[in-house]
Amino acid sequence: MSDDLTGRIIGAGIEVHRILGPGLLESIYEEALCHEFTLQEIPFERQVEIDVRYKDKIIKGQRVDLLVGREVVVEFKALTKVPDVATAQVLSYLKATGLKRGLLTNFNIPKLADGVKRLSI
Repeated sequence: MSDDLTGRIIGAGIEVHRILGPGLLESIYEEALCHEFTLQEIPFERQVEIDVRYKDKIIKGQRVDLLVGREVVVEFKALTKVPDVATAQVLSYLKATGLKRGLLTNFNIPKLADGVKRLSI
């Protein structure tokens, strides 16, 4: 899943991590990355509500951290170890939105490139 948009997203994340380093709250990284996206003119939407369909019912209340370019779901973590359920969470977001690409990004590591997991369905 290598393309220009995901490359730009990862590059922006690396810039944020280079300046802030590990150890902060997820909300700080989210705010900083949104600012970096604005500086780099990367289109994004923040805390986007998505619908989950269960049989004939639409269930509200699920939110993705960022939706970039209406193409890529970006989920943030700032943990020592990202649990497996975080991968399932991003895959569920992709299924619910009908999108194909997602990034699970953990900012609480020494080198951000090692904390990015590309996911696709």
